[in-house]
Amino acid sequence: MKYTKEERLLIGRRIYEGEMTTAEAAEHYNINFYTARDYLRTYKASIKVSIPQKTNSNKPKPVNKSHALYEHMSKDELIDELIKAKIAEARAKKGYMVKGVGANQQFVPINKENLK
Repeated sequence: MKYTKEERLLIGRRIYEGEMTTAEAAEHYNINFYTARDYLRTYKASIKVSIPQKTNSNKPKPVNKSHALYEHMSKDELIDELIKAKIAEARAKKGYMVKGVGANQQFVPINKENLK
C-alpha cells in the first residue's frame, strides 16, 4: 500500500516519539521493517535531526594517553604482560584457570560440569 508523504512523516514521527517500535509500525501499517525505518529517517530529516553515519568498526579507537595503564612499564615488562594475557585467554577458552605458583599450582575448572 502506498502512503502519502504526510502519512510517511506521521509513521516516522510515531516511531521517533516512541509510540511504537519500528517492528510494530511495520506490522501495524503492513509495510516492510526497512520501509518503516526509512520513514523514520525521512521524519528525522524533515525536522533536521542529525542522522549518525556508519563508522568503520575496524578502525582503532584513539587512546587517551593520560589514562594509559601500561605507560610506566618497559618494553620487556609489556611483552611479559602480553604473554600472560594470551595464556590466560587460552586457558579460559579451554575452561580452566590456574591458582597458585610453582609446585603449589592448581588447575581449577571454570565450569563444574565435565567438559568431555
